[in-house]
Amino acid sequence: MNQAIRRVSELALDETTVTVLRASLKTTADEIVQAIIDEVPPYANALSGRMGATIRKAVRTALGHYLDLASGNATGRGDAGDAAYELGRGEVRDGRSMDALLSAYRVGARVAWRCLAAGAVPAGLPAAEVAKFAELTFAYIDELSAASAAGHADELAARGRDHERHLEHLARDLLAGAAPDVLLASAQRALWQPPDSLTAVLLPAAQARPAYRALDPSTLVLDDLPDATGVLLVPDADRARLLRQLADRTAVVGPARPWARASASYARAVRARSLSPDIRDTEKHLPALVLSADADAFADLRARALAPLQALPVATARRLEETLRAWLLHQGRRDEAAAALFVHPQTVRYRMSQLRELFPDLASPHKVLELTLAVGLRSG
Repeated sequence: MNQAIRRVSELALDETTVTVLRASLKTTADEIVQAIIDEVPPYANALSGRMGATIRKAVRTALGHYLDLASGNATGRGDAGDAAYELGRGEVRDGRSMDALLSAYRVGARVAWRCLAAGAVPAGLPAAEVAKFAELTFAYIDELSAASAAGHADELAARGRDHERHLEHLARDLLAGAAPDVLLASAQRALWQPPDSLTAVLLPAAQARPAYRALDPSTLVLDDLPDATGVLLVPDADRARLLRQLADRTAVVGPARPWARASASYARAVRARSLSPDIRDTEKHLPALVLSADADAFADLRARALAPLQALPVATARRLEETLRAWLLHQGRRDEAAAALFVHPQTVRYRMSQLRELFPDLASPHKVLELTLAVGLRSG
């Protein structure tokens, strides 16, 4: 407001004129508020009752400050620019746009000038000063509107940052597997409508935000996890479409899970990535994920199930294990197993006879299950 103070002070209105104008401040403020109510639809019901009284007081204060400046006495009143700045912030809280506020300022400027001129001219303001009075009145109100615009923008930015923090907090709660009541409260703070499901996507942190921009705007994103990892939690995803959208990125896509169980989707994606950097769609690697769920148990299973091979030379044991795997996967169809191994069917027959000697209970369903699991991971 420094520029307005400097320019408006140039008027140096005489005491008689200022006294006349100050006497009409209440009426002028009332006319300004009524014109805004009549001409700016967003304010039709906003300036009645207590709120209307507050705004009328603010208008009188701003006009009174202007008259102080115009009379060369700017002391004794706070800077109206501060009030205008807070007005802009308040408009965000009340849900009104800056367009509405600027419209109100335009209407207010017109009515303020009409009322001020109606008092100043009869009070003896010289004709040569009227044009300057008009120019500086509008310049002063323009600076008030600029201060309000700054307050409006700052409040929007602050709210945006708060909203972003709430969304990030919600994402962390989801990944941590927080209790349902905690998740609901976190979602409410973030003004986030829970979907039916969430799908976790792991990708390098640098790719998280760029990928997010191509997805559903309700997607939750974190890009500051350990090991430079980013995660997206995509609501109600069309899986095939999601995989296409991520085709050019180093992403691991977990399964869709009810939104409050998004941690399960995230955990599977993390485990898939630990198995192989080449995994993209966890749904295509379920056998490997199942068999690797408990690495110690799987190692114990292999050691026990394949114990008869341990006494053989390494190369022999490897050939027999490969043959056993092919035979199990092809359900005992010798020709198909031979084709998979690139050997003659008679070779499969010979090796299977060796295996039956090593595993007398090979026909047992329980043994078949145990052996299938034991050799299955290497098949997948």
